[in-house]
Amino acid sequence: MDKQTLIKNLNEDLAGELGAIIQYITYAAKATGPYRPQLAQFFLTEVADEQLHAQFLANKIVALGGEPTTEPRPVPAAHSNHEMLQAILAAEQQAAKDYTQRAQEADAYGDKGLAVQLEDMVRDESGHSEETERMLRDWPL
Repeated sequence: MDKQTLIKNLNEDLAGELGAIIQYITYAAKATGPYRPQLAQFFLTEVADEQLHAQFLANKIVALGGEPTTEPRPVPAAHSNHEMLQAILAAEQQAAKDYTQRAQEADAYGDKGLAVQLEDMVRDESGHSEETERMLRDWPL
């Protein structure tokens, strides 16, 4: 694993985190119905974790000599609470998969600290996925 490839991949992850922040804020605003207060709070609570991930990634990219992206990953359109939760679940599962891969790349590059931090981020994203799966489990369609 060379440094430039690692920087490029970390920038893709940063774009994902920036997109997640926008996704959560937008979905909080769009939540409707009797569960709106709980859904909006759930979405807004997740913003802080995604912001911490984004800040870590931006700092690491700079430390490696790269330039952090300012372009977020596109946010999928969602027109109902159920669609929003499904989109969140897909994004969190993708993030966990990406960070698992990135931790392996960091190990191959020889940056154990980065690998450990990325593994912690896998734990965070997996927790978000599990919570979202539980919310969707008996969701009426």
